[in-house]
Formats: sequence, C-alpha cells, structure tokens
Amino acid sequence: MESLNKLTSGTSAVIPKEDLIQKLKSGRKLKIKLGIDPTSPDLHLGHAVVFSKLKDFQDLGHEIIFLIGDYTARIGDPSGRSKTRPPLTDQEIQHNFQTYLEQIKHLLDTDNITIRYNSEWLDKLTSKDWLNLCGKVTLSRIIERDDFANRLNAQQPIGMHELLYPLLQGYDSVALEADVELGGTDQTFNLLMGRHLQEHFDQEPQVIMTLPILPGLDGVAKMSKSLGNAIGLSEKPSEAYGKLMSISDNLMWTYFDILLKTPQAEIDKYKAAVKAGTKHPMDLKKEMAFKIIEKFWNQDAATKAKEAFENLFQKKNFESAQKVDCKSLSDNESLWIVDLLKKLNSVESSSAARRLVTDGAVTVNGTKVTDFHADILLKPGTTIKVGKHKFYRLV
Repeated sequence: MESLNKLTSGTSAVIPKEDLIQKLKSGRKLKIKLGIDPTSPDLHLGHAVVFSKLKDFQDLGHEIIFLIGDYTARIGDPSGRSKTRPPLTDQEIQHNFQTYLEQIKHLLDTDNITIRYNSEWLDKLTSKDWLNLCGKVTLSRIIERDDFANRLNAQQPIGMHELLYPLLQGYDSVALEADVELGGTDQTFNLLMGRHLQEHFDQEPQVIMTLPILPGLDGVAKMSKSLGNAIGLSEKPSEAYGKLMSISDNLMWTYFDILLKTPQAEIDKYKAAVKAGTKHPMDLKKEMAFKIIEKFWNQDAATKAKEAFENLFQKKNFESAQKVDCKSLSDNESLWIVDLLKKLNSVESSSAARRLVTDGAVTVNGTKVTDFHADILLKPGTTIKVGKHKFYRLV
C-alpha cells in the first residue's frame, strides 16, 4: 500500500501498525490529532519533524486536528521534566498560538486544518466526571513513567495536577474521537493513555505514531530553545544555514535521516565516499543545509543562504555577506560588553553573554574579547562577531 509506506516512513513507532492498515483500508477520512501546549512563542526544526508527518496525512486528504492545549498549558506537560513547569496565563497561551500559525504556514496548509481548544471539554468536567476519569487508571501506572520515577527517587516534589496531565491529554483523544495521534518518542506514555481511555469509553482506539527526537546543534541534548541548541523556524534562512553548517560530521547523518528522510542506503553511500576520500564532508554538509532550508523555508531562501555562507566563510568576504546586521548605537560611547551584546539582540541573558565571552566566541574588529568586564568603544565601522553565525557593523 503506497499510502502506508508514505505515512510510516521516518517514524519511530506505529502502535499498532495493523490498526493503521485497517483504518486506511476503510477509505474514510481519518482524524489525525496533534496536541500542542503553546508554552513558548517559538517553534524550531525539532517541531518541524512532526509537522512534516502531518503534511503527509494532509496530502492524502485526511483531517488534521491541531489541538491547542489551552487548558493543559495551565498545568504544563511533565514529560522529561525534573521539576514542575510554571503555569501560563491565557494571554500568553493565545499569543504563542498565533505565532505558531505564522511559523507553520510554509509547512502545512493552515487554511485546511481543524483548530480545537481542549478547554472546550475540560473546562466543563464536573466533579463526578473527574472521579469517573480518575477511576480508569491506577496510580502505579502513572508513576511508572521515567520522569515521575526519577523525581520520586531524587525526592523531588510532584504536584497532583501533574499526575493528572496524562489523563487530560488522553481524554482529549476521547473528546475528538481521534483515529491517529502524533508526537515525539518522549510523548509515548501520554499518547498510549489516549488509546487506553478510548477503549474505556467504548471507542475504537487511536493509532499511536511517534517521531524521532531531533538532537540539538550540540549533538547531545534534545533540540530546545532554552538550551540554546535550536534552529528556530522564524530565524533568517541565512542564519539557520550557518548553524546547520556548524554541526559535527556525525550529527550531519542524523539530520539527513530525520529532517530529510534520506534512505539509509544513500546515507551509507555518503559515508563510504567520505571514508574513501572521494567526497568531502563540507560538500555534503552544504547539500544537507541547502535541502533543509529549501524544505522548511523555500528554494530562493536556500540559494541566498548558501551564497551568503560562501561569501562569508569560503571567500572570506565580510563586506558582501548578507548576514551582516547594521546597527546604529551612540557614537564614541563606551559600553560594557554584556550590554553591547544585549543591545545587538545577540543574547538573551547576562549569563549567556558571559559564556560566549569566556569561550572566546566574541570578536570586536577582528580581536577576541575574553574579558567579561571589558568596555567597548562604539564608533561607526566597528564590526562585532558573536559565535560563528552572527555579524554586526555599527553605523
């Protein structure tokens, strides 16, 4: 079945695959659920992995349900967390969701998706409904989750509201009568809870489809804005391209696999060519970066980003680099290096600035600044490089 191969390619698990086959054979329009708690305004390439799979379902004519967890965001998903998440206000939730829609317009046909809010049904639950829902799962099943078990072992507190989170996410699937639910592998427990509850409510249980977790730029931790190892979907293509070029050769293979769905046989061929010396890793990385920008931005952006990178790093032509941001600051004013980086919007915190400076990642007029307490004299023509990919010129 051609559609089955398309839908299952690049997935980590399909539980159970036999049920997906039967649902597809029915010929009906399936309800494909993706739940998002809008906990921050930014999406990154890690999120794009699951959006790409949604697009596969959308292209085949199925209904895409983009579920906004405005109710569950008040709790915060405890998955992978070592401490309780801070709650969000209604205003923050709505703002973050609106930015999501803007960022995914080039990944999905946003005019052809169903948007629902789980407050529609969760706000209406009575005390009797809550007792009925809680009676369908045991405490032992909830705390068998790794994140809860680890926090218990470390004697870290767990709020009762956090224990209820998997039930609420699972009940969303009941309310929507979902056929398929997508999520990262770290969401497996929550997704299975939806299947479990649907059976208790006499519904045909949903199929669970998990997607691999994309490692961040460091190649170690999960891609995350808070960890500073992410490529945001709202970033300039040239900056994203530069970040992609900075990853390790080993991580490059993972990005070929997860983001571009390159067949393993082709990846093995690339590896063999690199080992034999007939292909340079830099050339492959440029190909990878171009294809990723083309896929998640557009072809024109990919072409310009590639040219900007080559001008800046290969032709060493700082003047022609399209990545240089020109900033106007007060002339002949001395400014603390940390305040300078903040005014350039190149860091979000003083600690991040300190880390960059002490790591030798900041240069002013071609000279590294390693003194965290340094003052910089500002004058037109001053050039500042922050990390590998951010360049500024004062005007």
